[in-house]
Amino acid sequence: MKTKKALLIVDVQNDFCPGGALGVPEGDKIIPKINKYIKIFSKDKLPIFATRDWHPVRTRHFKDFGGSWPVHCIQNTRGAAFHPQLKLSPDIILVYKGIDPQKDGYSAFEAEDDRGIDLVRLLKKLGIKEIYIGGLATDYCVKFTALEALKQGFKVKILLDAIQGVNLKPKDSEEAIKLILKKGAKKITLKDLLKKKG
Repeated sequence: MKTKKALLIVDVQNDFCPGGALGVPEGDKIIPKINKYIKIFSKDKLPIFATRDWHPVRTRHFKDFGGSWPVHCIQNTRGAAFHPQLKLSPDIILVYKGIDPQKDGYSAFEAEDDRGIDLVRLLKKLGIKEIYIGGLATDYCVKFTALEALKQGFKVKILLDAIQGVNLKPKDSEEAIKLILKKGAKKITLKDLLKKKG
């Protein structure tokens, strides 16, 4: 039986795109590619997950309460909404992270759906063995998500053409990708995927 795959789109929200409270430079440039991945996975009837940073007003993640970051992605605000160019299909499974005011919530594996079921349980229920990860930001949520996925025993493919980093230090994203690959993830692009399918 073929390994069951899922697409995992990380935090493509207004606050993480240019003009947002914590905008990733050129973060919106990856959206057309992500939309193409969504189309491919939808067509193949494979599950697609999208994470949403979903912070309470008070959280130790924010500078005001001892954290590292400006206020962003507050629950039910425009900043926490998905970027309007992101074409999510109706059957996408939404999971929310950063809900716990005591945690940073970088990894999608700290996320849960609206019934409180965490991502690992959702993936296992669907028999997923391999996760294709794209989104924002390479050096934080994408990195932590990929590392946790590997730790949990999933195969990981990083969508090199569908991730973008914050780069507080110029090489942060480069280092993050190196680390993820060293831990056992594989890299892939749309071109590779289409070639494999072709």
